[in-house]
Amino acid sequence: MTENNSTEEPGLQETFLSHLFELRDRVIKSAIAIIIVFVSLVYWAPDIFHLFAQPLLEALPAGGKMIVTDVTGSFFVPMKVTMLVAFLIALPVVMYQLWAFIAPGLYLHERKLILPLVVSSYTLFIIGMAFAYFLVFPTVFKFMASYNAPLGAEMSTDIDNYLSFAMTTFLAFGITFEVPVVVVVLVRMGMVPLAKLKEIRPYVIVGAFVISAIVTPPDVLSQLLLAVPMTLLYELGLLIARFYVPKPSEDEVKAEGSET
Repeated sequence: MTENNSTEEPGLQETFLSHLFELRDRVIKSAIAIIIVFVSLVYWAPDIFHLFAQPLLEALPAGGKMIVTDVTGSFFVPMKVTMLVAFLIALPVVMYQLWAFIAPGLYLHERKLILPLVVSSYTLFIIGMAFAYFLVFPTVFKFMASYNAPLGAEMSTDIDNYLSFAMTTFLAFGITFEVPVVVVVLVRMGMVPLAKLKEIRPYVIVGAFVISAIVTPPDVLSQLLLAVPMTLLYELGLLIARFYVPKPSEDEVKAEGSET
């Protein structure tokens, strides 16, 4: 008995270490991919930041401009934006490395499910960020600028504050657009029945407005721009999840037949 335990423990340790080394290699490859993209883009960092800030610049009144209140802000903020862009571009490589690490431990039917989920998650996250950039930002900034005019206040925003606001908004809308994926996973894995998700629809709608009130600026317009898409995406998830409802096993079918 002790001999078996002594022989099993080194085997478990070797397996754990091999997985740890593989994870390290995957993380290094992902980091290298991000760094390569970042180095390729760093020359255009000022142009990337200008494009990143375009929705706010267009909403500023004539003669309005962004300001820098930190000594190093004019250097580090464009670098942070460029790193964000590099991460998004290299994200497929990062997700592939993650997929290659966990795939050997999955069943065949799980592999068939995860790959479409990874692709759809990435696509929906990018769509959510694009929705925020092209629709939410211009709408919110113009709405806020209209409040400054009657006050006679000059609208000038620090670039670091704008980066913080934009990152929070991008993250909020990116995660929001993952709602269909979450719904499909819950149904496909049998965690929550589809009927139950339909039943809690009113609570989801209320929750969408509560979340939007927390993560968006304190105005009704921006809250609606997050809550309404979240609700519609939940409905889309329910629609798609109908095709992923797990089929009952043979034992469950026999049990139902015996009961009837």
